[in-house]
Amino acid sequence: MSVFTTVSEDELIPWLSAYPLGDLLELQGISSGISNTNYFVTTTQGRYVLTLFEEHSAEELPYFLSLMTHLAERGVPCPHPVMRLDGVQLYELNGKPAALVTCLRGRDLSEPSVAQCAELGRVLANMHVAGASFTGNNHDSRDVVWREATAKKVFDLLNADDQAMMTQTMRRQADLDINALPQGVIHADLFRDNVLFDGDEIGGVIDFYYACRGAYLYDVAISVNDWCVNAAGSLDANRVVALLKAYHTIRPFTQAEHSAWPSMLPIAALRFWLSRLKDKHFPQAGELTHAKDPQHFQKILQWGIKHSAEISAMWI
Repeated sequence: MSVFTTVSEDELIPWLSAYPLGDLLELQGISSGISNTNYFVTTTQGRYVLTLFEEHSAEELPYFLSLMTHLAERGVPCPHPVMRLDGVQLYELNGKPAALVTCLRGRDLSEPSVAQCAELGRVLANMHVAGASFTGNNHDSRDVVWREATAKKVFDLLNADDQAMMTQTMRRQADLDINALPQGVIHADLFRDNVLFDGDEIGGVIDFYYACRGAYLYDVAISVNDWCVNAAGSLDANRVVALLKAYHTIRPFTQAEHSAWPSMLPIAALRFWLSRLKDKHFPQAGELTHAKDPQHFQKILQWGIKHSAEISAMWI
């Protein structure tokens, strides 16, 4: 979502001519995030988002574009990839695979309310239900193997307390049989900056480029760890319960998910603590990048380990 690959208007205009979108009016870089290059593209037909993929290959990307198309056509408020005149959704620009998607209404939130957390739970459950009929399959690029490898890479850079916490959470992860939980398409990165709100209603869910097949509860835990967390890393019980209740009305949780809940939250926190540690200590060069603070998820993980009983009580 940062600008790693620069695109000028002169470079975009001939590329854009293959789309039924009229003339280019404005090109604006999007500076937030750390994975892909994104621009707002405004034409005489409307506003779109241009993404140049920095990490995914052209062979990997049809899964994500097909998934967004599938979800958007089933009422999930997510970007709909735009097709070129020749029927292609993905085409190279400045040496990178690139795609255009619709630009959705709303803006991201810094301080979500209880009502907005409930809305998120509802939309997340609808996304899981709609994704159940999607036939594509994608491996989780941040799975257990990645987490173990990344932990080894950053381990010696941590202090003794953090090393102990990481080791403890890795063991907890090994003890939880995630494959025994309900599975399907998950977003796997549903943070506040990937959801656009218009008042208390979600206008768009964006950035599906970590989407994969996984445990639905893992997706819920990732969301709770961002949407329901306080500055000190503790969870706000009112927001957690509101999100879970709204989700449960659409896709009811199982007893196995209830039992796994106290372990799933620290495991989800570990995934993002590791990715932020990696980005901090082994950064990718790029313009307008904003590496995120690993201490944020270090605090969330620390709180989650110490308050398992409270987490268990945050259920429906």
